[in-house]
Amino acid sequence: MEKEIILLHIFDSWPYPILFVDCNHIIRYMNNPAKYHYYTEKGYKDLIGQSLLECHNEQSKEKIIEAFEKLKNHGSDIFIGISVKNLRMYINPVRDEEGELIGYFERFELNLQK
Repeated sequence: MEKEIILLHIFDSWPYPILFVDCNHIIRYMNNPAKYHYYTEKGYKDLIGQSLLECHNEQSKEKIIEAFEKLKNHGSDIFIGISVKNLRMYINPVRDEEGELIGYFERFELNLQK
């Protein structure tokens, strides 16, 4: 089995939404939980190729843009906040072999803090 197919299966098996966005904030990949969240729960359609910023309110857009600027300066993952489902939201950089930022992904985790 090819490495790309294996990675897609791993991402789709992850129980929380993950979506990859390029440096222009264009959504390039969504795992199955992200598709469920954005398509079924939120009612969006056909987000691949669309701007992530269009899926967020002004306050969230500002946080994403601010976090993205930190990622450009070789920052690591950045905590964004707590979702209404009590999930911790992060933005993680994705870099190529030379360390250049090629995009980022949003990830969600259980919020175990009280």
